[in-house]
Amino acid sequence: MTGLLIGAVFGAIFVFVNAHAPLGATAGIALRVLAGIALAAVIGLWFRAARPGAAAPPSDDVPSAPFFGVGYRWVVAGEVVLLFGGMWLMRAIGVPEQVNVAWIAFVVGVHFVALAPVWRQRSILVPGVTLTVLGVAGFIMAAASALTWIPFVSGVVSGVVLLAGSLTFAWQARA
Repeated sequence: MTGLLIGAVFGAIFVFVNAHAPLGATAGIALRVLAGIALAAVIGLWFRAARPGAAAPPSDDVPSAPFFGVGYRWVVAGEVVLLFGGMWLMRAIGVPEQVNVAWIAFVVGVHFVALAPVWRQRSILVPGVTLTVLGVAGFIMAAASALTWIPFVSGVVSGVVLLAGSLTFAWQARA
């Protein structure tokens, strides 16, 4: 559940930060409110699962390696280096700022793909591949000079994917 909570927090951040023009103000507000509701639901389910006496998940759902063990730490370290190194490089070569969110979606997606074998959970391949594709879509949009829509495609849609996945799996895992 902690992984789902982390995914929901970052999904909400994707939406909160990127739900702006060219979307209308009403659409941006509605997306932020819905993201907040989804995040609150995941937080509620997380607390429900963490309460004393809550049923433990079935043993085949629990990875045999420690969830936040060495493999996880290596993947996250690589993610941090790629995120900040890539954004630094893009800034240094003059890539438009809107492309940063495409890079973030791409790296976060690749991080999920890398975590799937570490955690022995194929289910995280769905958001991983989806975010990777949304990041690539943002790069293609940049090449096509469609910069204004990159935050929506690579940011808001990525956030919705993370929130929907976190909410779905948290609901399924509820005690």
